[in-house]
Amino acid sequence: MAKSVASYQSIALDIAKRIINDEFPVGTKISGRTLLASQYSVSPETIRKAIGILKNANVVNVSQGKEITILSSQQAYNLIEHHKEIISAYSLKQELEMLLEQKEETDRQFRKIVTEIMRYSDRLKNLDPYNPVEIRISPNATVVGKSLEALDLWHNTGATLVAIRRETEIMISPSPATILESDDRIVVVGSTAMLQNVFDFINR
Repeated sequence: MAKSVASYQSIALDIAKRIINDEFPVGTKISGRTLLASQYSVSPETIRKAIGILKNANVVNVSQGKEITILSSQQAYNLIEHHKEIISAYSLKQELEMLLEQKEETDRQFRKIVTEIMRYSDRLKNLDPYNPVEIRISPNATVVGKSLEALDLWHNTGATLVAIRRETEIMISPSPATILESDDRIVVVGSTAMLQNVFDFINR
């Protein structure tokens, strides 16, 4: 999100651009505040603030009689470039804040997955001699495209499915609606006979 610019700052930048474009040549005098206020449709106070920015940047000089004289097109250019740098720095700050928020969310998800893995690891330790086994779903397996609910793996094999590994993603305790895909790795727990049942069941 771009940083908003106050109206008097926008006017100061616009006058600086007009100086660079030689619309207001160096050494000339520009309209008083009231006329400028009319041109920009703002109050004289807003013009006063805008001219104050230009004066502080040595772009113009304001006499005691409020006469505005153009001093330097180079300083007008420097003012615009400085403003661009401020906007760029602000945009980078906004981007950094967004990335930090994303990192915090990723860290939360990571901690959640690690906690789940540790919880299931503790449960699996208590299933000895039932050790978890990873079985690959081949492209021509009949279970490809079917949901876990439809397969009813436990009822058909006696084994318990605890996770699915899909490329770099690990789904702990997947929902019954999860659809199996080719090259998925299912992690199941059961006796040797049960695991053989699973292998036969998914490759029938």
